[in-house]
Amino acid sequence: MSTTPLRKPPLAEASFLREWLRQPLKVGAVSPSSKALAERMASYVPLPGEDGVILELGPGTGVVTRALLKRGVEADRLLCLEYAPEFCALLRSLFPAVHILRGDAYRPGADLDAWLNGRPLAAVVSSLPLMARPEDERSAALNAYLDLLPVGAPFVQFTYSPALPVRPERVEAKVEVSPWVKLNIPPARVLVYRRGCPKLAGTIG
Repeated sequence: MSTTPLRKPPLAEASFLREWLRQPLKVGAVSPSSKALAERMASYVPLPGEDGVILELGPGTGVVTRALLKRGVEADRLLCLEYAPEFCALLRSLFPAVHILRGDAYRPGADLDAWLNGRPLAAVVSSLPLMARPEDERSAALNAYLDLLPVGAPFVQFTYSPALPVRPERVEAKVEVSPWVKLNIPPARVLVYRRGCPKLAGTIG
């Protein structure tokens, strides 16, 4: 039986609003990501059947989590790292087969290491509000996750900004930039950072 809810429940919307009112800079958006943006992000994740953990950063109310499961990512390969306790409780109720870990995605530390227990990452999918952090801090976070990924594996991030949150040369990577996803409030683009892969059309760095 699928663990994917058919629609976003009102509880998720209420939880998002409460968390935004408490910590607007940590949430970084006035509404959850749209289905169109979530599915665009999920499309860059390796196809089902491949090895490795899919790490989702800042899943919030689970819109991208739902898109990853719909794409075919097995629930036991998916680890969601979320800071807000209310979002963690909501995610566990919506996706009981998915691993939910409470922690700071900018400083995951020993908790993430212990959970991975030597298992490789296949992709990182991030909804972190990077532009709300200083440039050095967001560069350090991206660099740390790229260090954990195999050569060519994607770090997927969305942004509302026309500027890149991290310039690819700062993390020795290339970045692929999607067209604007207009069915989102506000419109957003998907960025895919990779190391050690050939330069593709639409990439920078």
